[in-house]
Amino acid sequence: MRFDGWPHRAALGALLVSTAVLYLWDLSASGWANGFYSAAAQAGASNWTAMLFGSSDAANAITVDKTPAALWIMDVSVRIFGLNPWSILVPQALEGVAAVAVLYAAVRRVSGPAAALLAGAVMALTPVAALMFRFNNPDALLVLLLVIAAYCTQRACEKDSSRWWLVGAGVAVGFGFLAKMMQAFLVLPGFVAAYAVAGHRPLRRRLLDIAVFAVAMVVSAGWYLLLVEVWPSDSRPYIGGSQHNSILELTLGYNGIGRLTGDEPGGLGNMNFDVGWARLFGHAMGADIAWLLPAAVICLAAIAVSTRRAPRTDTTRAASIIWGGWLLVTAVVFSLMNGIVHPYYTVALAPAIGAVVGIGSTLLWRHRFCPPAATALAGIVLVTAVLACVLLSRADGWLPWLRAVVAVGGVAAATLLLVSGQLGATSARAVAALAVVVSLAAPAAYAVATAATPHTGAIPSVGPARHRFSPMGPGGLLNASTPGPGLTATLAADADDYTWVAAALGSNNAAGYQLATGAPVMAVGGFNGTDPSPTLAEFQRYVADNDIHYFIRGRLTFGRWGAASSGSREATAIADWVETHFTPMTIDRAIIYDLTRGPKNS
Repeated sequence: MRFDGWPHRAALGALLVSTAVLYLWDLSASGWANGFYSAAAQAGASNWTAMLFGSSDAANAITVDKTPAALWIMDVSVRIFGLNPWSILVPQALEGVAAVAVLYAAVRRVSGPAAALLAGAVMALTPVAALMFRFNNPDALLVLLLVIAAYCTQRACEKDSSRWWLVGAGVAVGFGFLAKMMQAFLVLPGFVAAYAVAGHRPLRRRLLDIAVFAVAMVVSAGWYLLLVEVWPSDSRPYIGGSQHNSILELTLGYNGIGRLTGDEPGGLGNMNFDVGWARLFGHAMGADIAWLLPAAVICLAAIAVSTRRAPRTDTTRAASIIWGGWLLVTAVVFSLMNGIVHPYYTVALAPAIGAVVGIGSTLLWRHRFCPPAATALAGIVLVTAVLACVLLSRADGWLPWLRAVVAVGGVAAATLLLVSGQLGATSARAVAALAVVVSLAAPAAYAVATAATPHTGAIPSVGPARHRFSPMGPGGLLNASTPGPGLTATLAADADDYTWVAAALGSNNAAGYQLATGAPVMAVGGFNGTDPSPTLAEFQRYVADNDIHYFIRGRLTFGRWGAASSGSREATAIADWVETHFTPMTIDRAIIYDLTRGPKNS
């Protein structure tokens, strides 16, 4: 099913406009969304050092626990448009629209506009995509950069292509690392294998090109690591998420191997309660990403069978290795990792699922006259409908009629697909349209419900508000604090006289006070409260020098004063020292200590 000219352009325009509406409509309802990153954007927009290092506050006490590429875009937006929810969140929405457009361009080169439109629609309507492209976590930029890298790799595999396409892929992956560190590297096996197998150049040239790709990637990612490592540590913020003020430790430990093994100093301990192949279909992740995952696996197998006798340089095979490798490696890692893993990470699977479904289902449709192809198409629709009913049943009471419609429509579409090769052109197109609608109805409804629901905190969830999974309550680890007007006024008074208007336990607690006052607030212990920044001695020196006005007593979810299963206990020591030596006062039900009034009498 191919179409060109104005119908194609109109359909593409409709896809991108619809995606933009889904990702931008009522975007400000989420407020600061993830206050942790919003506060860092506020800091970066007012201080160049904070912007360079991704500091949590403009006084540069500590950084966020990621490399700051995603923050750089938000920082620029805030510098131009001022600090508000729109300037924070619109960059991610536009990155989502751009990712759909690039995915469309990549799939169209291999399978034509119909497959490209289907791939783009699958990605745009994946619930976790509707969540994360409306949120200010770094996943949005990561996904865009990896889709660009996949497109460049695909172009590099084509005949008479320039080596610069592979260099471009390496640069995109490298900057993807600067968005979310080592997760960017999960696509590498598929990219390298695709060019090694299907590239048009002689083998020796292909191996040399892969080496150039690796150099481009290392340079694009490594320059920042080198910059941070050689920068004097006393003139930059502490590297959040590390125990020794080292970005290499952050890269290889907390955001690297530790995510696989669960051995993350300063992390939350082993989190393998649902580890295994079923994790992506379970209650935590299923509604985010699972809707078309079996369909993608069937399509990938169909492509492999259909291209088994094709020339080595076949573009469809090359694309299937690129996107299939991305899908399989990422899915296996997410399923088996023992460290910190959140359901929204699965947004990284959405482009690969879209591409494989678009390419594979279109290929099967072109061969629907053969019974095996027609049977595979019917199987795709039937298993997708069954899975949709299972996932919808978990949101008990929400749109109960949708399950019935998907079930009946799925059986009808699967039955008609079995005989689609015997139908006329018009009837066959109607059957194809029914199959697409039935397959996308449930995830599309869930995506719309996700977009219609405000999301805040560090772990957003998909779906309608009353059915969202929220493992933690307000405040503490996951949500930024929300100070009352009295406390805000107290903190803001004479703020210019201090380096930090206050110190608070953990980055999320500090972020809320900082966003409310517009003044730097020190995040004691970093995100989890387990980083040794500042040490007790350093904090005491800041107090002696009148650098900090208030200490705000708060809580972190894991243990007293944020003592998790590993990492530093300096935050505990600081909180205990303040409680022992200073007099508490209560404002808006918050307990604060004025550190400038001197110790209380013993």
